[in-house]
Amino acid sequence: MQIILLERVEKLGQMGDLVNVKPGYARNYLLPQGKALRANKANLERFDSEKAQREADNLSRRGEAEAEAGKMSGLAVSMVRAASEMGQLFGSVTSRDISEGVTEAGFTIQRGQVIMDKSIKTLGLHDIRVSLHPEVSVTVVVNVARSLDEAETQLKTGVAVTGGVQDIDDEPDAIAEAVAVVEEVEAAEAVAVSEDDAADSTDADDAGDAGDAPTADDAGEETA
Repeated sequence: MQIILLERVEKLGQMGDLVNVKPGYARNYLLPQGKALRANKANLERFDSEKAQREADNLSRRGEAEAEAGKMSGLAVSMVRAASEMGQLFGSVTSRDISEGVTEAGFTIQRGQVIMDKSIKTLGLHDIRVSLHPEVSVTVVVNVARSLDEAETQLKTGVAVTGGVQDIDDEPDAIAEAVAVVEEVEAAEAVAVSEDDAADSTDADDAGDAGDAPTADDAGEETA
């Protein structure tokens, strides 16, 4: 089916282009979304008469989108999800989730503006493109973690926090705790050794005293 594009459509063409597409794509998406018209004589004449106004409107909307893109630059949206120790999500993050997250951050967008080939199924930082206008898009960082604390760590380090990896900020505390445990064990062992030495010394003194006690023979000799 041949159509007239009323705006730029990615991988298809620019406003005013005559292009051939599959009938289903045109009927189910392009025509009902107002992105194209059927290429017939009446519509070609209509487009020619409206072209100047459409181009002016498009220029205005593009300027607004560019301003919004500037505000959204560097935006990171955190998504808390349950995941395995290997970082695989028990579920996924979809375009709907992302559109809701971006909207909660103060930038109203629709699900269809989130451009992604498949849903997100792992922890970490994911760059996702958001279309603000047919000619303007911005990249949003989707930060998927098991808690807000882990999300903050991932944003700082750029590395996914999984079950087998401890947060970098927690490492000094963990080392200090390990040293304290070792010191306690060594102190306990030292006390045990001291007690054993004291017990051996007492036994030796008792044995010496017993050896020095006078015998019956010695008593007899002294009497004689």
